[in-house]
Amino acid sequence: MSRLPVMSAKRVLTSSSSENTQDMAPLQKRMRKDHDPHKPQAAATITGVKRPPAAAARAPFYRPVRGGGAATVAVAPSRGVLKQAAASTAPKAASIKQPAGSKPGVTGATRRQPWDLKGKVSDMEGKIRNYQTKYKSVNEENEALKGSVAQSQTKVAELEREVERQKRKISEYEGELQMLSGVQNQLEEVLSEKNVLQKELSNLEQKYKVMETLRDSQETELQTLKMKLSVQESTMSRLQASLRETEEEVSSLKETVAQQRDELHAGEMERRRLHNTIQELKGNIRVFCRVRPLEDGGLSKHIQLAASDNKSIMLAKTEESHTGKTADTQKNYHFSFDRVFGPRASQQEIFDEISLLVQSALDGYNVCCFAYGQTGSGKTYTMEGEEVDDTRGVIPRAVQQIFRAGDKLQSQGWEFSFTASFVEIYNETLRDLLYTGKASKRPEHEIRKTANNDVTVTNLTYQKVYTEDQVLGLIALAKENRSTAQTALNDRSSRSHSVFQLQIEGVNAGRDIKCKSILCLVDLAGSERMLKSHSQGERFKEMTSINSSLSNLGIVITALANKESHVPYRNSKLTYLLQNCLGGNSKTLMFVNISPESDSFGETLNSLRFASKVNDCVIGTASSNKK
Repeated sequence: MSRLPVMSAKRVLTSSSSENTQDMAPLQKRMRKDHDPHKPQAAATITGVKRPPAAAARAPFYRPVRGGGAATVAVAPSRGVLKQAAASTAPKAASIKQPAGSKPGVTGATRRQPWDLKGKVSDMEGKIRNYQTKYKSVNEENEALKGSVAQSQTKVAELEREVERQKRKISEYEGELQMLSGVQNQLEEVLSEKNVLQKELSNLEQKYKVMETLRDSQETELQTLKMKLSVQESTMSRLQASLRETEEEVSSLKETVAQQRDELHAGEMERRRLHNTIQELKGNIRVFCRVRPLEDGGLSKHIQLAASDNKSIMLAKTEESHTGKTADTQKNYHFSFDRVFGPRASQQEIFDEISLLVQSALDGYNVCCFAYGQTGSGKTYTMEGEEVDDTRGVIPRAVQQIFRAGDKLQSQGWEFSFTASFVEIYNETLRDLLYTGKASKRPEHEIRKTANNDVTVTNLTYQKVYTEDQVLGLIALAKENRSTAQTALNDRSSRSHSVFQLQIEGVNAGRDIKCKSILCLVDLAGSERMLKSHSQGERFKEMTSINSSLSNLGIVITALANKESHVPYRNSKLTYLLQNCLGGNSKTLMFVNISPESDSFGETLNSLRFASKVNDCVIGTASSNKK
């Protein structure tokens, strides 16, 4: 923007000129207000200075006018921005000192005379013209300044809009700069990933080369395998043909196996029938006699066993003459039983003879086996034996056979469950040998008969067993709990009757067959005489109870042998517990054990007589408990 000319001079105006000056004041105020936000570069206040050359031809008037002031003109800044003009106040005309001797009202000229009114009027008119000229020039300058101000305001508005646009662009650029900074980070990450991928690419290229090598080798192997495959396919076609033939043979064999299973089942049922028929033909109550060996292993002279007959035994007794005139006489007692075992018979021989009877328990028949004899004759050894395998007795061997035979029958569809119990009769009182609680809290037991005529014992421990070892553990526990004592006849004499029962339940779901039976193995207490056992106190009471129960057993056997209408089972706990074994639906076997000592001749004779009575007893044909 061009620099505006500065006009300055003292102006002495008439009343009309001062009014014009007053009209200019609001315009200057508006200009100052509009340009306040912009700082001007410079401002000049000029007072009493000559006008610029454009108005220099006009004669200045320096005479002051009362009430007048100095004019203030603002100089515009070089860049087109106006600044407020500084107000300057001219000294009043009255304050100007006149030089001495000069006339008032005339400056630089001869003062007119007071009477020269025309000259004064002429002077005043000249001044008026001069002031009018100045006023016109000032108005022109003012108009020029107004145009300049309007242009400046327009440019300022444009500049402000430009500044706003630049600010918006700057904010956009800043946003783009932030985005570019994020892009730069991403670019760095991409570069790092690129480096990693390049490394991986180099590794993959190396692997690819290796894989190409492997591919070549595998292609060679593939060709070889294709050749082998063609050979195998031809072999396979032959094998498939052979397989079809084999499948046809298998199907025919399956039919044969099914047919043979049916025949096997029929044969098993026929075997059981014939087996039990043989047992029935041998007698309902079978009696085996076993002679205990002497301590030196020999045989007593008063016991004679036939070498060719294993079913007979003879007792020989030499009697002295009472008068002394005749020679001594020998009296012989002959007995026959189902089997007689000498002192050299092993535990295995004993069990082999009764194993078929034990097998009947799995066929659904109740089986009972008990040992009878005097104290020290070997009843407990026969029934329980010792822990060594060769010396194990009837009870552990029977348990072993039951479990092994049950396992074999599983292949024919049979499933068996077993429940064991062990009770003793001591002084006509029932005691649970499997009880493990406190002795003071031992429950009482009673013998009861169920609606099915089965005999049970209340509060007795009935233990589910699944293996042979579990049963053997229960037998060992019962052996520890059984009542024994030392007598003159036996160091460890059994003072009670022990009864082991194994309940057997079998199911053949395929053929819808069920069977239920009880295997009962009894070790009776030995009979004894007071003169020989020297029992006293508690032992005497035990001996009396044992002999009483054995006597009642003999009475029951006699009643059964004579086929009496009433059999006194309730006379003792022993006969009441064994009533199904003695006169019910059961296959029964009795071992009669005898001592070989000569001083036991009387007890041996009584035992053999009792066994003969039992062997003659007929209790009816046992039937299988099958459904």
